[in-house]
Amino acid sequence: MHVTDIPDDLIKLERSAESERARLAGLIGDEYDAQWRTWRKAAEDFQAAVTEYAARDGVTVSRYEVERAAKAAVRHAEEDPAG
Repeated sequence: MHVTDIPDDLIKLERSAESERARLAGLIGDEYDAQWRTWRKAAEDFQAAVTEYAARDGVTVSRYEVERAAKAAVRHAEEDPAG
């Protein structure tokens, strides 16, 4: 699977999950707990979408490969100053 084969909705969901995870930095107590729940929900949404996508007819790669490619696409875009 190539990074360009990943649907935009999966990339957006992973980007959202990573953004919510990053917001955990520096939080403590109730603020941390609330943000952790927000991050967990975003991560669960991404995982569910990956599972659904990988189960579609015509998708010839594993769920693991779909997840890995989506995460790589997000990391690549974050590292690319033009992205």
